[in-house]
Amino acid sequence: MSESLKTKTVKGTIWSSVERFSAQGVSFIVMIIMARILTPDDYGLVGMITIFMAISQSLIDSGFSQALIRKQDRTEIDNSTVFYFNIVVSIVLYLILFFCAPLIARFYDEPQLTPITRAIGLGLIFNSLAIVQRALLTLNLNFKTQAKATLIGAVVSGIVGILLAYKGFGVWAIVICQLANTGLVTILLWIFSHWKPILAYSWKSFRELFSFGSKLLASGLIDTIYRNLYLILIGKVFKASDLGYYTRAQQFADFPSSNLTGIFQRVTYPVLCTIQDSDERLADVYRRLLKTSAFIIFPLMTGLAAVSKPLVVSFLTEKWLFTASLLIPICLSQMWYPVHAINLNLLQVKGRSDLFLKLEIVKKIVGVIIICATIPFGLMAMCWGMVISSLLCLVINTHYTGKLINLGFLKQMWDLLPILLLSFGMAIVVWLTMSVLPLTPVLVLITGLAEGIVIYTLAAKLLRFKEFQELSVILHRNR
Repeated sequence: MSESLKTKTVKGTIWSSVERFSAQGVSFIVMIIMARILTPDDYGLVGMITIFMAISQSLIDSGFSQALIRKQDRTEIDNSTVFYFNIVVSIVLYLILFFCAPLIARFYDEPQLTPITRAIGLGLIFNSLAIVQRALLTLNLNFKTQAKATLIGAVVSGIVGILLAYKGFGVWAIVICQLANTGLVTILLWIFSHWKPILAYSWKSFRELFSFGSKLLASGLIDTIYRNLYLILIGKVFKASDLGYYTRAQQFADFPSSNLTGIFQRVTYPVLCTIQDSDERLADVYRRLLKTSAFIIFPLMTGLAAVSKPLVVSFLTEKWLFTASLLIPICLSQMWYPVHAINLNLLQVKGRSDLFLKLEIVKKIVGVIIICATIPFGLMAMCWGMVISSLLCLVINTHYTGKLINLGFLKQMWDLLPILLLSFGMAIVVWLTMSVLPLTPVLVLITGLAEGIVIYTLAAKLLRFKEFQELSVILHRNR
């Protein structure tokens, strides 16, 4: 990796991390405070309509963000075409949600979902107004501007949500908090971004961008439906409180996993696009990114699984204890997400959105089979099925990576094996230590976290992990 590209990547990663973890850190704290006030049923109600919002958001974007970033000769007409398309689609989808809200409420047998769906749906329109701004900022690795907008939005909306929860607004505290966040972030991105749409629309531009983005749209829809299929089935087959437990466990796991995955995806995609024509250089940069991401995410997820019980009891109280049991398999499935993401980024970089789509179809067929096989055995079995599904999908994802740059499943796993063994070894020692400590949950949690950090850091240093040395240099340079 050239020094200029490396410097740009490091700076982009740092600011993307600031943006993700500052805003998500605030949101995480807000969630903990609100969860102590509200009930699992309140979060279960919002979780029931998550899939409809996620599908709608995928349709609004339609893969145009990635298409804009990948296109080397984009114009203002391209940008404005995407902007107006997003707005029109968001309004149409909101109207569909508005009139279908009673049907959604009837499906779950929850009358409250009608007004909740109509209110949360407004967030689709808010988000559509800032998709192009986000894409252009990401293209330039300008995550500092995005960090300011998302952090301010998280703080203000979090204060609003907590106040409403204390005032007894129940599930509406969550709804208003989400709307306040999306609306405020959109306004701030318009203020901070220098880009404004022009009065122009081109069908030629639309067709060109859509020819690439449409495959990503289809892939995104399949992935979105599959990921949220758990929410539909849990909400329909089990109780609303069970869905509340599941969504809280998912949010604990998402905080490190999804945020780091998002960081690696956003930074690596534009960086890899700049070297898309050099397979040898692409493979070298790709391997380094893969190992660095695993070095960070593997210990976080295995460690989180190890401290799940004292973590949940300390932050959410005993009423959320079942969340701790669900958190273990969810962590073990999501620890592979960054590896999945970087593999899929490579397909987009090489312009193979057709393969991207084919892989999504195959993986989701496998996933649905596992869901059907595990759901009769209960919610816990479904979560362990996610671990099996994640590992099988990893084999599938790496198949074409091996064909494109000769870096398939076995080579990637060999690269990651030392990090994987160290991460699981650390987690086992932490779990065994905590199981014999006669302390309060808070003290057990603090002890476990401190022990895990010390073990992993010292072992990585003593064993001379290259990733540890590189991260140490980067942190030293950017103090």
